Amino acid sequence: MKIALVLIFLVVLSVLFHLFSPWYLTPIASNWTAIDDTISLTFWVTGCVFIAVNLFLAYVIIRYRARQGGKAAYEPENKRLEIILTAVTTLGVAAMLAPGLMVWDEVINVPEDAHVVEAIGQQWQWTFRLPGDDGQLGTVDARLITPANPFGINPADPNGQDDVLVDSNELHLPIDQPVKVLLRSKDVLHNFAVPQFRVKMDLVPGTTTYLWFTPTREGSFEILCEELCGLAHFTMRGRVLVDSEADYQQWLSQQPTFSQSQETVDGKPEQGQLAFAMCSGCHGQQGEGNQALNAPKLAGMGHWYIARQLAYYQQGIRGKHEKDIYGQQMAPMAALLAQPNAIADVSAYIQSLDSSPVVDTLGGDPERGHGFYFTCGTCHGDTGQGNRGLNAPRLAGQHDWYIKRQLENFKQGIRGKHKEDLYGVQMRLMASILQDEQALNDIAAYINTL
Repeated sequence: MKIALVLIFLVVLSVLFHLFSPWYLTPIASNWTAIDDTISLTFWVTGCVFIAVNLFLAYVIIRYRARQGGKAAYEPENKRLEIILTAVTTLGVAAMLAPGLMVWDEVINVPEDAHVVEAIGQQWQWTFRLPGDDGQLGTVDARLITPANPFGINPADPNGQDDVLVDSNELHLPIDQPVKVLLRSKDVLHNFAVPQFRVKMDLVPGTTTYLWFTPTREGSFEILCEELCGLAHFTMRGRVLVDSEADYQQWLSQQPTFSQSQETVDGKPEQGQLAFAMCSGCHGQQGEGNQALNAPKLAGMGHWYIARQLAYYQQGIRGKHEKDIYGQQMAPMAALLAQPNAIADVSAYIQSLDSSPVVDTLGGDPERGHGFYFTCGTCHGDTGQGNRGLNAPRLAGQHDWYIKRQLENFKQGIRGKHKEDLYGVQMRLMASILQDEQALNDIAAYINTL
């Protein structure tokens, strides 16, 4: 009897949980209501079977429980019962599979008027490519991928010259227009999923997969990688912003083409040396940094990272938080680099400076810090050398007190909270694994040894 009561209680509790649960599908924002209907039908079919089977078990336990003088009847087979169970099971399975097959037929048949977007996944970020005025994407080759050509576009293919490049985790789409998303991976298996759109698909290295949908609601929707793609898998996030047609066209006009991305302006160190004079007052004549002035070391940093941070200060992405007092000091200094190519010039000069050794100021445990750094090394390199392809700056040679302060800023949301600081958002997630001040001291101490 106790087992029968437990089964009945389990059924009642499960039904109530389903009816009143706050956890259910997110509000849909695409054309795929058919997928929701298929999921709901599966819930109904399996739910009815779950209720019927468990209540039947409870009934059997009560009806045929052990009794004094009772004797079980032996019946080796019952063809009528077997036929009924087979028929009911077949109908149940068909009820679940048939709608799914019809929806899958829609999933693989893309509308002819769908515009094309390519989503590229790599550990641990998203980038996107759209056709230019010719309406065709250029060919790509993994062997052509370089820091200057991160998409691996074939420069000899004329169709690729006007391809629109979105070197960001943020993709804009027009509302009520079908879009076919081509999926390509640079490294390992990834997965492109937007829960509100109800579609997801793996990115398989060496091949191109696809999915399609029609956004039906304006707003911001998170892109998730729902495939375990490495240690920092949980940081691989992006956003799809569904805009009105006018807003979408305005955003699209601001994105560079492949040919424009190749027209880079090399900074002139000799010009940058003049501009660096105002920087040296805090950061030192050789960019060695000054703890008394809370100025980090600049020597040894890549010109691309210096340039990005200066641009962030100018655009208000960094240095705007009320608690970022040192960032607030940097913002007006960066604003002085207003002349054309000024940032490129000063960044080029800083990269020419020799990096000097740093000293331990925190007294952390490098051996313990090595364990924490294992995750950091996936982006920043085993020796902290940095990785431009992953937009990860060099850490080796930087002062430990500055590294600790930045990690604290990321943890507290002082840095990396601006919606356009996509790499800062990733760092906030990574910094959260360092639970206390000792962990910060230890990891900074280990980086100090690199």
